[in-house]
Amino acid sequence: MCENNEIKKPGEKCGVFGIYSANKSVAEFIFYGLQALQHRGQESAGIAVSDGEDILVFKDLGLVSQVFSEQNLAPLQGSIGIGHTRYSTTGLNIWDNSQPLYRMFKDEVFAIAHNGNLTNTENLRKQQMRKGIRFETSTDTEVIASLIESSLCETLEEAVKEAIYKIKGSYSLVILLKDKLFAIRDPHGFRPMVLGQKEGDHIIASETCALDIIDAKFIREVDPGEIIIIDRNGLRSQMMLDVDRISMCVFELIYFARPDSYLYNKNIFEIRHKMGRQLAIESPAEADMVIGVPDSGTPAAQGFSAESGIPYTDGLIKNRYIGRTFIQPTQEIRQIGVRLKLNPLKEIIRGKRLVVVDDSIVRGTTSKKVIQMLYNAGAKQIHMRITSPPLLFPCYYGIDMATKKEFIASYRTLEDIRKYLNLDSLRYLSIEGLVSAIGQSRDKFCFACFNGDYPVAIDEEMQHEKDYLKKQDFGSMDKMPIR
Repeated sequence: MCENNEIKKPGEKCGVFGIYSANKSVAEFIFYGLQALQHRGQESAGIAVSDGEDILVFKDLGLVSQVFSEQNLAPLQGSIGIGHTRYSTTGLNIWDNSQPLYRMFKDEVFAIAHNGNLTNTENLRKQQMRKGIRFETSTDTEVIASLIESSLCETLEEAVKEAIYKIKGSYSLVILLKDKLFAIRDPHGFRPMVLGQKEGDHIIASETCALDIIDAKFIREVDPGEIIIIDRNGLRSQMMLDVDRISMCVFELIYFARPDSYLYNKNIFEIRHKMGRQLAIESPAEADMVIGVPDSGTPAAQGFSAESGIPYTDGLIKNRYIGRTFIQPTQEIRQIGVRLKLNPLKEIIRGKRLVVVDDSIVRGTTSKKVIQMLYNAGAKQIHMRITSPPLLFPCYYGIDMATKKEFIASYRTLEDIRKYLNLDSLRYLSIEGLVSAIGQSRDKFCFACFNGDYPVAIDEEMQHEKDYLKKQDFGSMDKMPIR
């Protein structure tokens, strides 16, 4: 187990993409769609395509551009396909856990890819193992696949629907059959999923930015509890699951979704800009300039500037051409790891009073280093403004967050955190202010990481499993990327 784990940012689980075309080869479209969804996961990528008879899968560890080339895309010939880019919140980052998964139901093949996290994984896994079923991976996606594989239903479509009734938690699923494409979103709508069209072809994606990159038209969001089936007869939709509480993860709007994507028909950049404006209203500061911690802090910093009248400047430059940094054995080398990603513009900030806007503080380790860099660069004062309320509770729905005892806000007061970070002032956006900036009803979102109100009950086993995986998976905490 690694020591001195450093929590940077919450990690989103995955991005999914699917396309059904009447006559085109779709592998390259999936490739570009996955590149647009790269921010949702950087550990592995995979594509599965069907030519109407067989399904072929290619996947590997690494970024989309590292996994795929002209040579390995060329054999992926077929007019139906799905793709996946992964960030692991359950299961180790190994090849076996990469997706899509390829499985058999009776004599039919299928492939499955998943964004989210089941809350009854362990109970289902034990039930399946008691039936003699063995598991090859440690992912909850394989649990879903095993339910389909072992079903006694007559058809694969019926087996898919039967499995969906048994799983709980968050899931946006794409499932590829030899002649069909399924898209399924959980009844709470935790993770986003959208439907698009291009020249009569139907496209499914985690975010609208993946539609834009292939010049597809956004049609609508896939509704919570909806299953979409696309085949040669066209698209059919069914509200298969009862929807009692829509609970989209609010961190999609704060941090995860790309700023050029849309959720609830609202542009993410504009929402974050309004978060910054709301911060300036709730928590003004006397300062000479506003800077954002790139990238998710930038729109909010610009909003803070617009509302407050304090000039906005790019004070931190992000290196976009590096991967994650590994935990290093000395403090000096760990500091270099942070500087690889962010570097202050000394001439701009020297002698200035700064408002620094960021999306969240997890354990505070990285924030402390960024603040120290700014002081070392000559900042006179630093006032930090955060576009989320304090993080207090772990997420069980597909976001890699710390356990409760590791959140700095769960055991320190606001004043304690300010002193620890060596700030002149620190303020968080209120839940009410966050809701106001989003411009949607509060009851459409999950705020569990802020208030502990979990929309889906959490099994005690899952809580223990999360703590265990944090320790065994070399503390995924060290792998949370600054994006």
